[in-house]
Amino acid sequence: MLRYIVRRLLGSIPTLLIIIAMTFFMMRLAPGGPFDQERRLPPEIEKNIKAAYDLDKPLLRQFLDIDPEVCSIRFGATATPEWLQKRGLTQTPEGKFFDGSGREARCLGGYLGKLLQGDFGPSFKYKDFTVAELIADGAPVSLRLGSTAIILATIIGMLLGTFAALRQNRWPDYSTMTLAMLGITIPSFVMAPILTLILGVYLGWLPVAGWEDGAFRNMILPVIGLALPQIAVISRLTRGGMIEVLRSNYVRTARAKGLPERLVITRHALRSALLPLVSYLGPATAGIVTGSLVMEQIYGLPGIGRYFINGALQRDYTLVMGVVILYATLVIMLNLVADVIYGVLDPKVRYD
Repeated sequence: MLRYIVRRLLGSIPTLLIIIAMTFFMMRLAPGGPFDQERRLPPEIEKNIKAAYDLDKPLLRQFLDIDPEVCSIRFGATATPEWLQKRGLTQTPEGKFFDGSGREARCLGGYLGKLLQGDFGPSFKYKDFTVAELIADGAPVSLRLGSTAIILATIIGMLLGTFAALRQNRWPDYSTMTLAMLGITIPSFVMAPILTLILGVYLGWLPVAGWEDGAFRNMILPVIGLALPQIAVISRLTRGGMIEVLRSNYVRTARAKGLPERLVITRHALRSALLPLVSYLGPATAGIVTGSLVMEQIYGLPGIGRYFINGALQRDYTLVMGVVILYATLVIMLNLVADVIYGVLDPKVRYD
């Protein structure tokens, strides 16, 4: 199992690099730019701004810029005064090199070079913050909101799916699946305003916006809005898996031995019925944790979704890239976790 996990982690590196490259070039090639305004900036100011963010370089060098001379110094060569003067650089006590405009000369430059050194870069629009600081500010809100929603959806969805499967082709089954279909077909951006209007405006039971450090009352509406579509999908997956397992020979054998129905369901049937659900929950969890863009906009929550939408609209390249990298990493890691859990639940699965 450990060898399999290591192989998967190593194999995910090229996937992540491809995602980073595709997102980078798609963002740069899209019309408009981060400093395009209705009022044109003076040419010298625009030139200085682009130079400060490396936007004056060719596109490939914006992505990855390797400086062999600086690299040789990083790996043991000496930075002589003549070399510094020739390059127009100054060296700090920490060993960093800066040119006359204050731009750092790196061994690995460009976006990918900085990223490999743990630097997500500055935000183009939130000028007093780096991308890492913005993500660290919004991630706890999105993680708490999304994890609460997916846990709630998993519990309720499994209960409803099992309830429907045990009463197949009867009114509890039909009514549960009808509600599930409604939950799938009605988008969250439609359901959320309806819930807000009824529970928040007309009845006044719940606040319609705000976070207030994650107060329980403020979480109810966005969590319900996020969880409802997932409850519908999970209940259908659980029902389908449970119906198939209940018809299997080993379940018939367990019943023939006289085991109570409760033990047949919980100890034998439910474990195998969860296999399709496990495969779904990996990407679904990543999507609901980082993709609650609509809910965060509707309820004014300070999560990652707010930064992602504002960054995309304002061409804040580095901010959008940071959120995409976070999302891609979560998808890769949660898919790996799902595969490991799948192997634990199904003894027939072996990872060599």
